[in-house]
Amino acid sequence: MATVYSDNLPELTPEEIALELEEAKKKPIEYDEDCPELSPSMLKQLKTAARNRDRIIQSIKEN
Repeated sequence: MATVYSDNLPELTPEEIALELEEAKKKPIEYDEDCPELSPSMLKQLKTAARNRDRIIQSIKEN
């Protein structure tokens, strides 16, 4: 599946966004060699890294 970037795409309405999200929830997650399923340990590390990133961003915004 290709990613298409364009500045000419119309804005989605809140209803269209809600519909897209509902449709996405119905689709299964497909893991592959480029995007493997994360182990619980890896998820924990990712959560910690995201928390640290958010703290850094917040401290930059405050200064």
